[in-house]
Amino acid sequence: MSSSLIGCHALVWTGTFDAAGIRLSVEKTKQAGFDLVEFPLMDPFSFDTAVAIAALEAHGMSASASLGLSPATDISSEDPEVVAAGEALLMRAVDVVGELGGTQLCGVIYSAMKKYMDPLTAEGLENSIGTIGRVADHAAELGLSLALEVVNRYETNILNTGRQALAYVEKVGRPNVAVHLDSYHMNIEESDMYSPVLDCGAQLGYVHIGESHRGYLGTGNVDFDSYFKALGRIGYQGPIVFESFSSAVVAPDLSRMLGIWRNLWEDNDELGRNANDFIRGHLTAVKSIDLH
Repeated sequence: MSSSLIGCHALVWTGTFDAAGIRLSVEKTKQAGFDLVEFPLMDPFSFDTAVAIAALEAHGMSASASLGLSPATDISSEDPEVVAAGEALLMRAVDVVGELGGTQLCGVIYSAMKKYMDPLTAEGLENSIGTIGRVADHAAELGLSLALEVVNRYETNILNTGRQALAYVEKVGRPNVAVHLDSYHMNIEESDMYSPVLDCGAQLGYVHIGESHRGYLGTGNVDFDSYFKALGRIGYQGPIVFESFSSAVVAPDLSRMLGIWRNLWEDNDELGRNANDFIRGHLTAVKSIDLH
């Protein structure tokens, strides 16, 4: 796991991604000791890639990007126009990642990120899988991959567990589509923090590190010891990205979607440094198991 890039979600630093917000998020991520910044591409059509490229180069940082589809771009919809809008958005998001010199687009890119009031339909699943396949083909042309984030039941009705994600990825049938696990969501839906990582194995392409309340790492009830041991057991070498939200930093649409109603921290500089040390410390500890 020594080759993993350790990253931070840009929403730790700012809720706005105009030129100033982009520059700030890259600068703060670097200052906190991370290798990679994960940009939220809720609107990839308006994201200023030139500013981001300059900031990344200035600070020697790598980048990835994530997003969650909206009801208007839900590729698991039965409405062809909505599915087409989602596909167009994902295609542009892939282009943005390529322009940034990144390698992965991740997140809830297979459905809307929302509380569904009905089960997924067979037609909706077919639309989602077909669209992800086409987006993956476009990504492959650019040397990029997709990572499908497994989230809890209140944010999608498609992928709530690692095993569901593995079955979905198998149906997509593209070598550049992987599973994206997030400790916050796993803590809600999975039986433990160890087995899903082993189940995914080589299919695990992206990892989020988030506490049970989305605040300071180590202050909630996520079993990080088991999680990092599992990552070590499979020899995981992909990105490991810290994700935390507080009402201290607000991105209006996303904050409402994720239910960020209370202030879990105020000093994001301290939060970021703590997270970087926490993640690297666990990786070092797990590496020492080789000596046992």
